[in-house]
Amino acid sequence: MAGHSNRIAEKEPDLWGVGLEPDFGIAQRALLVRTSDGNVLWDCIAALTPDGREQIAALGGIKAIAISHPHYYTALKEIADAFDAQVYLHAADRQHVTNPSPRIEFWEGERHDLFGGLTLIRAGGHFAGGTVLHWPHGAAGQGVLLSGDILQVIPDRNFVGIMYSYPNLIPLPVSEVERVGAAVEPLAFERIYGAWWGRVIPTGAKDVVRRSVARYRRASEARPDGVELPRP
Repeated sequence: MAGHSNRIAEKEPDLWGVGLEPDFGIAQRALLVRTSDGNVLWDCIAALTPDGREQIAALGGIKAIAISHPHYYTALKEIADAFDAQVYLHAADRQHVTNPSPRIEFWEGERHDLFGGLTLIRAGGHFAGGTVLHWPHGAAGQGVLLSGDILQVIPDRNFVGIMYSYPNLIPLPVSEVERVGAAVEPLAFERIYGAWWGRVIPTGAKDVVRRSVARYRRASEARPDGVELPRP
């Protein structure tokens, strides 16, 4: 992409952000998780420049690509080919793949173990196969959740959003929000990385998710006329 460059920046030991500048599309950034068994690129961006590919190669390359949901399928084939990487997508979202590749493995069920302790978890949300990545060695061993926008880190960092459509402000049914919360509840994680630069909950992230699900449940309950809803 002429006029664009990749921004590759360390976020914490063994975790690197991978973005595109100037912003393109919805401006998400990917994350590269380094493990002793190989590296995983979490989510995708629209392009890697030759310099970006060199920087990633210097960090150990990419053994696997895992993607949270179809909004980030862009360039998965090209990036996988550049690094001879396997791609892991949940089978429930198979119909949204517009650029097929023999490198894609469609996994099924509720969890899929990768390597280096990494695990994919189907949480659902605004796509049936919506996935998060659990990295237990992150945050100095306290655990990290890479959530894309399945769990959307919102500006005040005290809550996450769990919606059907963020641009159109369409909510999910409370049963689906509770499903997302239940999917990540068994995991140990102190920190969440969302899908954009700066969208990080550095500490107490598991409690943030619990509070967010509870708040959504309260706000969705039917109230008699004249009774004020509780404030967030």
